[in-house]
Amino acid sequence: MNAIQLQQAVSISLTKQVQETVQAQASMLLEGFAETQKKMQVAQASHPILGKAIDVRV
Repeated sequence: MNAIQLQQAVSISLTKQVQETVQAQASMLLEGFAETQKKMQVAQASHPILGKAIDVRV
C-alpha cells in the first residue's frame, strides 16, 4: 500500500466515523424532539380550550 492509498483509506475511515457520529446525534435529537412533543400534547390536553378563545370585558 503506497502513501496515496493509505491516505485514501484513512480519509474513508474518518468519513465513516463522522457519518456515524452525525447519525447518532440526529437520532438523539429526534428522540428528544419526540419526547418534547409528547409532553406538549399532554400539557395541551389538560387545557383543551387554552389559547383558542379570549374573553374581554370592558
